[in-house]
Amino acid sequence: MGRRLRRDRHVAPRPMGGHPELDGAELVAWYRDSHRRLLDTLAGAAPDVECFTFLPGPPSALAFWARRQAHETTVHRVDAESARGGASAPIATEFAVDGVDELLRGFHARPKSRVRTESPRVLRVRVSDADAAWTVRLSPEPPVTTRDADTEAECELAGPAEEVYLALWNRRPVPAMSGDPVLATLWRNTSAVI
Repeated sequence: MGRRLRRDRHVAPRPMGGHPELDGAELVAWYRDSHRRLLDTLAGAAPDVECFTFLPGPPSALAFWARRQAHETTVHRVDAESARGGASAPIATEFAVDGVDELLRGFHARPKSRVRTESPRVLRVRVSDADAAWTVRLSPEPPVTTRDADTEAECELAGPAEEVYLALWNRRPVPAMSGDPVLATLWRNTSAVI
């Protein structure tokens, strides 16, 4: 994404480059350089820059890419910490709530979402350490998610925002589930982002 955001301003998807054939210290140095270039690009971009985005949500392309890269980095950081063993660094509540929102109302609003049911069903996601809940309406079409708890749900996934965030990305078990466990299993089995 780097220079393309600021210089080229592509408004359509571009092919990704291949993965580097690096390991160990060279891979870490490549990652740090890439991370620095990403931050420089985001910091130097005009607030109204126009470029490709692939999810609904943030008010600008710059806000989209800052948000997307922050959540991408966080989930992969948790993966790396898990592979290393030991505890993961904490994730701030407000950031985790935003990540749940991006996943439910962004990624799973797209036609690519495989979280579907033959007949209409309702799943609730609720965080216990912030005033945030989502109603996910399931059907043969992509899920439709609203930021509310106004509708009766058949299943609820709940817990602290950090734990719900990581559970919805299938990095941790769901902290608490009530109602029909079939919907919790459906999420775990079909929610991988492709």
